Amino acid sequence: MAPDILVLTDFDYDLDGLALEAFNARSLNYPYQYASLPNTGMQTGIDLDGDGYLGDARDGQGYGRFSGDGGMAILSRFPIEAVRDLSATLWKDVQGATLPTKDGNPFPSAQAREIQRLSTTAHWIVPMTLPGGSRLTLLALSATPPVFDGDEDRNGLQNRDELLLFENIIAAEVPARFVVIGNANLDPSDGQGFTSAMTHFLANPAIQDPEPASMGGQIAANPTHRGNPANDTADWDDDVPGNLRVSYVLPSMDWQVTDSGVFWPAPDDPDAALLGDDGLAAGPHRLVWVDLALE
Repeated sequence: MAPDILVLTDFDYDLDGLALEAFNARSLNYPYQYASLPNTGMQTGIDLDGDGYLGDARDGQGYGRFSGDGGMAILSRFPIEAVRDLSATLWKDVQGATLPTKDGNPFPSAQAREIQRLSTTAHWIVPMTLPGGSRLTLLALSATPPVFDGDEDRNGLQNRDELLLFENIIAAEVPARFVVIGNANLDPSDGQGFTSAMTHFLANPAIQDPEPASMGGQIAANPTHRGNPANDTADWDDDVPGNLRVSYVLPSMDWQVTDSGVFWPAPDDPDAALLGDDGLAAGPHRLVWVDLALE
């Protein structure tokens, strides 16, 4: 598999891009790459999670043990033009957002609300030039898991509004030939979080859902889940949360989808060895791919 564009999530960022350069040199030597400082690990100096302590991983703009922890990166065969980085957008400034409260007050504090960014990791609008002069625009994100919080549902609300930001962008701008890509950390049918928000996003008339699938996901189905297990993209513990569809490649309607899939080989497939004996050599997430052609 040699994709023309590769979006990496949970990839640590360093100022000089040395890690990304080293990864690129060991893979397919893409001529173009992009990464920027993520919100993960960007300390705020205040108590962002309401636990009464300062300076821990949850007091960053996004969860992170250090600045740059678990960032996002793009490798491409096509030239990357000027990127619009929306990662500094304040949560409170997003049209239609719902911010957490507790006992009728902003959670964890009014001070936190004034500085809290929406993006856990990043939201990027990435234009590229294709052969022949056509344009492609990536809408790339990597969102928070909608768990690990309390009754105020801070992470669940943030996860939902991270989708909402791109929904607003699509409604306002409708860029030609775009692709929403990345880890939304939200399944349309199963798991925790506002599953209806993902269902609503997938039903957006401006985008199409190729529903990438795999035999490995089908075989590893959780019997209590409602969604199609072949579409799952993460292999988590069977009880909670179970396998879920959380990563997406969603082209706009002006693309022709020629093929798609999730790299999750069946246990008897020779390629299964790439995932290790426990299937987790590269972590629980699986690579999602979509082949596109110009209409």
